[in-house]
Amino acid sequence: MQPFTQHTGLVATLDRINVDTDQIIPKQFLKRIERTGFGQFLFFDWRYLEESQENPDFELNRPVYQGASILVAKRNFGCGSSREHAVWALADYGFRVVIAPSFADIFFNNCFKNGVLPICLEESQVEQLFRNTSDEPGYQIRVDLAAGTITDEKGLRWSFEVDSFRRQCLLDGLDDIGLTLAHADKITAYEERRG
Repeated sequence: MQPFTQHTGLVATLDRINVDTDQIIPKQFLKRIERTGFGQFLFFDWRYLEESQENPDFELNRPVYQGASILVAKRNFGCGSSREHAVWALADYGFRVVIAPSFADIFFNNCFKNGVLPICLEESQVEQLFRNTSDEPGYQIRVDLAAGTITDEKGLRWSFEVDSFRRQCLLDGLDDIGLTLAHADKITAYEERRG
């Protein structure tokens, strides 16, 4: 997993509450066995009209959001079924950070296991990011996980908190497999003792 220390990126906003994992990555695209290739299907039912024509009314299809790597959404993001594919789709599309007032628990945990940083902010702060993005096309913020801060070029400076274990795993780029492999010598020694 790619380490996450600091990230500066274009902000895209999704003005919807209760975005569920079936909207993030619809079930018909869950047949792939690898973690890549899901980005093209992200928000498929919202992004496309019939015959895969882009829906011009969907937020992420706006030219100003092309290349966005920070997604700001409303409360209860990632609710619904517990599909890890939802985070894979966001990451494959290019999102490194998702900001919302609240997240569904399983989705929140899956983000950390797949190198995407979910950040909970107050609803008033999320609304401020929506306004900033609307007022300034091409709006960017800098997320510093080591310092626990979000900043922009106009003086915005907010703090956010992340559980210390999850924070360290992201900083080191360690998913569950990486954490296990960090103890490979102890595992090998145990297996040799057990015969």
